[in-house]
Amino acid sequence: MAQADRMAIIGVAVVDVASGTIVPEQTVLIAGGVIEALAPADVAVVPAGARVIDGRGLYVMPGLVDAHAHYFERETFGRLYVASGVTLVRDMGMANELIFPLRAEIAGGSALGPEVLTAGAILDGAPPLIPLISRGVATPDEARQAVRDQVAAGSDFIKVYSTLAADVFAAIVDEAHALGLKVAGHVPDSVPIEEAAIAGLDSVEHFFGFDKLVGRLLGAPVRQAYAGMGADAGFFARLGELDPADLSRALASLRASGLAVCPTLVTFKVGVQTKLYQSGTFSGSDLVSGELLGMWRSLWAGQDDLEAYIWERWAKFVVALHDAGVPLMVGTDLSVPGVCPGLSVHDEMAIWRDAGIPAPDVLRSATLVPVRWLGLGDRLGTVTAGKTASLVLVRANPLDDVRHAQEIEGVFLQGRYFDRAALDLLLAEVRRAARP
Repeated sequence: MAQADRMAIIGVAVVDVASGTIVPEQTVLIAGGVIEALAPADVAVVPAGARVIDGRGLYVMPGLVDAHAHYFERETFGRLYVASGVTLVRDMGMANELIFPLRAEIAGGSALGPEVLTAGAILDGAPPLIPLISRGVATPDEARQAVRDQVAAGSDFIKVYSTLAADVFAAIVDEAHALGLKVAGHVPDSVPIEEAAIAGLDSVEHFFGFDKLVGRLLGAPVRQAYAGMGADAGFFARLGELDPADLSRALASLRASGLAVCPTLVTFKVGVQTKLYQSGTFSGSDLVSGELLGMWRSLWAGQDDLEAYIWERWAKFVVALHDAGVPLMVGTDLSVPGVCPGLSVHDEMAIWRDAGIPAPDVLRSATLVPVRWLGLGDRLGTVTAGKTASLVLVRANPLDDVRHAQEIEGVFLQGRYFDRAALDLLLAEVRRAARP
């Protein structure tokens, strides 16, 4: 191996996200894009000719994950993600003909960006709510064929959506699991979340399904039919009326099923200013591409600003999920007005911490939990010998405050190192590309 392929981060503090502890004064050796070894800095031997990176006073942690994105913009998304320390993205629905080639370009190095795993096209009822990125299926047989088609096309997992009939949803989950794929997405409005969990739904996104659960626990009439996106969100305004023991039992049952949750709180927080973000005259607009802004203006045309209680009550509910031991994943729903690649990952983490979730648990939900959900725990998620060198160097301890994860000094993307100057150059390139 050429010595130019070797790097050594000397004197760095290693963030052990699994245990929530710091291992001080380590030297991390990287070779061929892989963490070769870790050793105390005072005894580590740095190979001759290796590039030496001074890690003294810095902390090295695993690369961050955006566990809910819709990755469609080639030039700016990847640069912003890397500059923000995000090295892995779970794409939650995009047209097959767009996302699979883009995933290949990133993997092959012809496009810069984090590693992408994707569902490809979303499976929804017929007709689907978002035809641009979805496939409508009306019967169990159609559902099974759609799953087989997605597997053949290259899906890493299957995404389900709101208007699926209950029997069609069950067929999708059964077929996907038979073929070795997990299923994530909206709990269809026809299916109680408890039944979706029993059926084997592996990950639920946003608050969908929980709104109806709250309603049932309150003894209120609940529609198990699609009535518009978020039509039952008002139940969250009544969270204070719930018997804590009833809620605890319900969440314990979901935890036992293995269901993970990706709440995307930032989506609803920025949603209180949807119209502002569509205007193009907000702080940070210089990093938003014309293509993304155009999507905000077209797909959300006429969308009213959300009520603040939605994200505020949902934040409290996420704390309840955390306390019940339900696995949580940090995601942003990139493509929604106000959500910016990479930057909104840090916003999501800050919302969780402010709501009361301890910083080590937040950091774990932004690294190890989604990595394991995606089946990549053997090579990502921790700073460990033998793992892929997708890492972030930060200037302060993120276990003390997750906001320190924004204080980035350098990023390793599968062994490729971007120092602070290189990251600033990526941001400058985004600004040039964002407003042609």
